[in-house]
Amino acid sequence: MLKNIPINYKFSYVNHIFKRTISSLNLNNGLIVKIKKEIINGQDITKNKALKLIETDLEELCTAANEIRQKFCGDEFEICTIINAKSGKCSENCKFCAQSSHYKVKIEKYPLVDSETMLAAAKKDDSAGVQRFSPVTSGRRLRKFEVESLCKSMKKIRENTNLKICASCGLLKSNDLKKLKEAGLTRYHNNMESSKNFFKTVCSSHTVDDKIKTIQAAKEQGLEICSGGIMGLGESWEDRIDMALTIRELGAVSIPINMLNPIPGTPFEKNKILSIDEMRRICAIYRFINPKAFIRLAGGRGLLQDKGRSCLQSGANALISGDMLTTSGITIERDLKMIKELNYHVSK
Repeated sequence: MLKNIPINYKFSYVNHIFKRTISSLNLNNGLIVKIKKEIINGQDITKNKALKLIETDLEELCTAANEIRQKFCGDEFEICTIINAKSGKCSENCKFCAQSSHYKVKIEKYPLVDSETMLAAAKKDDSAGVQRFSPVTSGRRLRKFEVESLCKSMKKIRENTNLKICASCGLLKSNDLKKLKEAGLTRYHNNMESSKNFFKTVCSSHTVDDKIKTIQAAKEQGLEICSGGIMGLGESWEDRIDMALTIRELGAVSIPINMLNPIPGTPFEKNKILSIDEMRRICAIYRFINPKAFIRLAGGRGLLQDKGRSCLQSGANALISGDMLTTSGITIERDLKMIKELNYHVSK
């Protein structure tokens, strides 16, 4: 483009571009500082301001997110584990999920595990230093007899461990959530997965409104809310921010950030795996939007070369450790070592 332009004009042009780039960076960094101060002073970030953070300097953004985390959460850290308590044969058609009966993926299929099996897993994780334990079940929702069985399991876990109990059992009704709370449940999980607009392209067998109705029922029963989503489904940055804003409105205290692990046999098997830098930016912006929540690294973390370490320096302050539902995870021992090295504090 500059081939036929005299050398002095070339120099002037390059110098102009350099100055404009530096000016842009300074403007972006000033924006980060301004928004950070507003959040620390108790002001919620708007969607328009959150969108502006997408193009800012990554290191400045992550540093600011960590400062917001320090202000509202200190060095407190949550580590939880899950058990695949009922596997496969799911009626729902979520395009990312290996457990859906709509796709031909070879996974182990079994009904709800018994109380002895669940208690043994809980005891093992409790002794390893985990704070929270969550049964996760496939299917649209548990049936009545399954809810009764899970209540029995939760009572045993509550009586025999120091664990706080969570659960992810689909679109449960208010009465079922009440029974589980009485049995020892403290927090209910139901992911948005993505924005209301984009989720329609991911799943047609239920809606984001169905999820919100379940979450509102859980809140009415006095349960804490855990809700997040999956990054890398093909969503836009606006979708990610819209989901974070919805989660803020719902008052979630825990926000799992999953990174899609493209599973052969699912419609998303050829999706590109996200980079560490993109995951860092997601964690940082989610911290700006939800300053007081536990931003929790969840499924897909094992695909990152650093296993999420840099995300824990970019606003995130919680993990799901151990194996995921249908994929291998990272050992509790390794995660606890990393958490300690980063000077976080895990309180039982």
